Amino acid sequence: MTSADQSLSFSKVGEKVMALFELLKFRLASLIAFSGAMGYCLGAKEVVWSTLAVFILASIGITGSANIINQIIEKDLDGLMKRTKGRPLPSRRISVDQAIVWSVFLGVGSLFLFVTVFNLTTGLISLLSLLLYGFVYTPLKRKGPIAVFVGAFPGAFPPMIGWVAATNHFGLEPGILFAIQFFWQFPHFWAIAWVLDEDYKRAGFKLLPANGLKDSDTTLQIMIYTLFLLPIGWLPYQLGMTGINSAFIATIFGVLFLAQTFHLMRRCTDKTARQLMFGSFIYLPIVQIAFLLDKL
Repeated sequence: MTSADQSLSFSKVGEKVMALFELLKFRLASLIAFSGAMGYCLGAKEVVWSTLAVFILASIGITGSANIINQIIEKDLDGLMKRTKGRPLPSRRISVDQAIVWSVFLGVGSLFLFVTVFNLTTGLISLLSLLLYGFVYTPLKRKGPIAVFVGAFPGAFPPMIGWVAATNHFGLEPGILFAIQFFWQFPHFWAIAWVLDEDYKRAGFKLLPANGLKDSDTTLQIMIYTLFLLPIGWLPYQLGMTGINSAFIATIFGVLFLAQTFHLMRRCTDKTARQLMFGSFIYLPIVQIAFLLDKL
């Protein structure tokens, strides 16, 4: 083999590796792993950094596996949308068989780590999350906004999984962490669906609530779910999970988040929906970090 052939071979291998990495949706998987890590640190009596690193690795792996299942099922639909047509599957940079093998490897490997390093319950909830996201939420996206409700469950599992991984215990504490992330997802995802509505329609996705239009009925739904975050944000303090400082921070950012929904109600535009979307990205990590720092 000539040096030119070797160079070409290495280039093709590199392209495949990059395509496999893209399938993970690493940025999204990392954000979800961060949320799970916050739950783990809140539940743990003492954080062992090497164990936390294993948890983060397994969380990224199981999320990546679910993301790949989603992309396999939607490969033809992704090809219809501007935002997703360049993904590895619709652009044919990777085959479906290769994506399946990669998804199985990540899923099985992550579940093995969850069960052996942590506990069986953590593995079972993680498996349920993967199945709900990959095989229930994904096909429902073309049926209607019920998909958002179903998808909110696996989307809210990470901090609960983290707590259970650290304690091997269910209770009100992981339930509250789940509830905060569950209600947060509705304004978060509907803001995204609003901004990407035109692209989503190309694939037949029906994700906006109420009548499916970008109007006051939809913004009212967004506001109602955001309102739930205000009382729920106080519950970690009430249960003794954190101190009162984080409760105040959760309230302040909850009010600011709610104010953005009122702004969207006044001006039903893509610009205000995008502002709400970025507001949702700020709210959750700040509140979770506040909970953790208040526990220390």
